[in-house]
Formats: sequence, structure tokens, C-alpha cells
Amino acid sequence: MKVKVGIVGCGVVGSGVVELLLKNKEVIAKKTGIELELSKVADKDWKKERAFHVPEDLRTTDYREVIESSHIVVELIGGKGFAKELIKEALQRGKHVVTANKYLLAEEGKELFKLAEEKELCIGFEASVGGGIPIVKAVRECLVGNNIKSVYGILNGTTNYILTRMFQEEVDFNTALREAQEKGYAEADPSLDIDGWDSAHKIAILSYIAFGNYFPFDKVYVEGIRDIDLLDVELGKELGYILKLLAIAKKREDQLEIRVHPTFLPEEDPLAKVSHVFNAILVEGDFVGKTMFYGKGAGAHPTASAVVSDLVDIARTIAYGFPCKQRVRWESKELNITDNFYSRYYLRFDVPDRPGVLASIAQVLAEENISIASVLQKEKVCRLARKEGQGIIPLVILTHKAYERSMQRAMEKIINLPVVVGKPVLIRVEEEAE
Repeated sequence: MKVKVGIVGCGVVGSGVVELLLKNKEVIAKKTGIELELSKVADKDWKKERAFHVPEDLRTTDYREVIESSHIVVELIGGKGFAKELIKEALQRGKHVVTANKYLLAEEGKELFKLAEEKELCIGFEASVGGGIPIVKAVRECLVGNNIKSVYGILNGTTNYILTRMFQEEVDFNTALREAQEKGYAEADPSLDIDGWDSAHKIAILSYIAFGNYFPFDKVYVEGIRDIDLLDVELGKELGYILKLLAIAKKREDQLEIRVHPTFLPEEDPLAKVSHVFNAILVEGDFVGKTMFYGKGAGAHPTASAVVSDLVDIARTIAYGFPCKQRVRWESKELNITDNFYSRYYLRFDVPDRPGVLASIAQVLAEENISIASVLQKEKVCRLARKEGQGIIPLVILTHKAYERSMQRAMEKIINLPVVVGKPVLIRVEEEAE
């Protein structure tokens, strides 16, 4: 049976999907018994050079031609405005949809999924998280028998490349970012990546399907890597930690922590070993335990692979009447999102090199029930900071697990201590130790 597929948006990912559908058409048919026929590809500018040549007879500038001629509409234009209206129009006209639009689904996905359910249609979105890593299918289908305890990982290759370069080559943030841009790993405006929003959209989508509830996107705590100092990367290394931008969702009883921020991981942690542009996601279920998914999180070919995976699933629904796997069902009650995380903390203060400084800071931490686990040796810190013999030195403290609100109250007090100079550094630490 033939199932007609149309694509709106033919940039990097769109041209990758076209290439896969045309080059591997027979492979897909042989494996599935279904012929995915490319009907039309819409883009507003066909003069741009593309990595793969789209045949002239498939090209159009009118998205309505795509909707009219297809059983499944693939949205690859991004953004929220036109993309949302396109998906709604396709669903209203009885067409299934596949999208890689994490921004739209994270912030306004509930409305679209509700419309799809009303119309008894599918929205495939495997490509919205993790590129070619089949994480959406794994969480929604393979782990369906588990109560998911946590989903966390490295969801952005640009920031992982930058932090890897800082750790391995001891280059500063700006140098590593410039290298990422030169290699094509970072956009000219890298804000969505380095400020954490790309990871936040992805962890929101994973949380929706992992925990079966909707929550407003603005409940996600987001902190990027723009202000990361090479000194802290080096000091973390001395403590046995590697710095990553982690996206974390953890369920504790009836509350969910959902956050994105720079995080120290023990060097033996599997996620700490994920380097350069690779992504990895760790999912913990009550029966399966911890499972890890690893691969390239972006790029034309990995993302195209994820798009075609959804196309095949939906094509089977059309051809054989299989149940739609892409439905997202929400529980009526919204999750209680908490900003009171429970974590260990790495703290760095610039302080005068004199007795009593540590005691004054420790007293404030104790008042908030925060226990110190260790203090990095002064000589080692000064050597890495290149501050031997100077009046102001870095003081590095590692705490036991504490609540975020307690830590924030303590930091507000410590900043106002006369012994603290400038703005302190706080980086959360994820490990099993208390």
C-alpha cells in the first residue's frame, strides 16, 4: 500500500528527510510492506543551496498543496506561530502530523494533542528530543509498565561540546564557543543552546510522557552555561567531577523536580563520559531500574531517521488499522512542580586569606541545616586560580545534600558577609552520596 507523505520546511532536517525517503524507499517498503511516497515538499525559498537536491516536480511554495496531496504532513519549519497554525489546519483536514518542533510541543503541545485525539489522528514527535535516539518511543512504549522515577541527561550537543573542550583542553568558555561555531555545532546566535532553553524544551516533552501529566512550561527551572568559569571546571576536576549541562526530571512522591542547569557529575558516572556533540538520557523505572540511551542528538541524518520512524508507525495505522501509538493522554490533575530541589552543592567564594573566614560561612550554612562535606585545600585552589601570595583567595566548599530553598537563603546571607568579595559561584552536584 502507498502512503503519501508531504513536507513543509526544507532546511537541514527537511532535506535530510527527503534524502532518506528517496534513497531508502525500497528498504522501507521491504521491511514494512508499505511504500512511503513523497508527494510534495514546500519551502518559501528554493534558491538556497541544500545538501540534497530536491527534484523539481516535488517542489512547491504553497503549504496547502502539501496538506491537499498527503496522508501525513511533516512540519519542519520550527517556531510557534505559523507552525502551530499549519499543524492545526492539517489535523482539521484529517491529516496525521509528524513534527520535530520541540519549542511548540513543550509550550503549547497540550492543545495540539487534544485536537489530534478529538480527530482520532496521530502526532508523531520522536524527532523533537534526542535526534536519532529513540527516547520518546522507549519511554512511551518500551517502559510503559514502569512507574518512572526520573529522566535526566545531556540533551544538547552544542553545550556538551563546549564543556568537553573546557574540561579536556582547558580553554575558556568564549574560546570553546567560537570553536563550536566554526565547526557548525553552534548557531551564530547560540542563546537557545547555551542559556539552556533547548534542553528545557526537550526535558519538558519527556516529562509529559514519562509522568503522564501536563504542566506549564514556565515551571521549568532553567540556567545555562554562559557564565561558567574555566577555574570551576578545573576545580571540579580536582574534586573528581566533570561538568555537564543536565536536564533533570525527578518525581518525589506527588512532586516533580524539573530543571536544567550546569551540574557536576562524578567522573565514573556514565553520563560524565559522554563527550563532544553526543547526547545521552538516563531513565529510571521502578521495575526496569536505570536504562541509558546514547547517540547523536542533532543533525540532518539522525533527525531524519527519527522522523521516518514516526512516518512508518503512522503509515501502519493508515494501512493496517493498527492503534495510533502517538497519542498522548494526560491525567486530569496537573503535576505539582517544586522548585525546592534536593541536591549536593559546589560553592566557591572569593575571601580574604585570614583565619575565621571558613567558620563564618560554615555558621550560616549550619543555620540553614546545610552540612559541609569537604573543603578543597587552599594551596591547590590558589595554584589553579593563580592567586598564590595575594590577599584574596578562592574558598571551595562541597556540601552534603540540602534543599534548594535552604541553600538560596544561605547564599543571600553569605553574600552580605564582610568576608565575601564579589559574586559567589554555586553549581549543583548529582550523585548518590548524601
